[in-house]
Amino acid sequence: DKTLPDIFYEDPEPVEDDMLQARPINRVAGLLYDYYDDRPDVFVSDGGFVMYNEENGNKRVAPDCYIAFNVDVARIEEMANFWVWRVGKVPDFAMEMASPSTAANDMGHKRDLYARIGIAEYWRLDPTGGNLYGQPITGERLVDGFYEPYELRAEADGSVTSYSELLDLVFSWDEAGGFDLLDPVTRRTIDKVVIERAGRLVAEAGENAEREARLAAESRADTAEARADAEREARLAEQAARQAAESQLRALQDENERLRRQSRQ
Repeated sequence: DKTLPDIFYEDPEPVEDDMLQARPINRVAGLLYDYYDDRPDVFVSDGGFVMYNEENGNKRVAPDCYIAFNVDVARIEEMANFWVWRVGKVPDFAMEMASPSTAANDMGHKRDLYARIGIAEYWRLDPTGGNLYGQPITGERLVDGFYEPYELRAEADGSVTSYSELLDLVFSWDEAGGFDLLDPVTRRTIDKVVIERAGRLVAEAGENAEREARLAAESRADTAEARADAEREARLAEQAARQAAESQLRALQDENERLRRQSRQ
């Protein structure tokens, strides 16, 4: 790794209205953490800075949530921040949650910055239902250096959804339940998908343990049977040897008796 630049890092301004963002960020980021928990090559974060300029550490940005695919997660977790030049790539996905003090920056400067440094998908979620961003969900993908929006769909149940090609997940919002992430095929929320996946893993672990126990028992039975066979063969061999020795002894005795009779004649 290259030596990090010896520079002064300015402290960011405190966010005045982050309470509006906290719960929905925790909800969406928590789902993404759980969804990718079994992928050691997928880094998910809802904190820390993305440091994108090796020469100037003040060139940094803090998405509300971001994801990087095909990376060394353990190595990144040892860093204080996401150093792009050390990781070898920028994050693939960035998300912002709207608040009155950040909405304009999210739609302006941050959007331009994410496009310039090459983040493939940029999503903006508005917990007010669209009062700050204009719509509850805005998903965009980077095409030739510019963001193009994904379709926003109005569903029959009153929710609105938009599909992420990168994540292969559906972002959903409704006024009663807020934000959710759905499986694109089953349309089930991914926390249920994660629970079902965990249940399958537990069941598979149980089946594997049962199979290993059965194989071990069969191996022990095979070993015991083999030992019994060996002992039986040894007994038979000993019996055959004894019978052969007795037969030879009788033959010698018979020969000796014959020779004695001959000597008396």
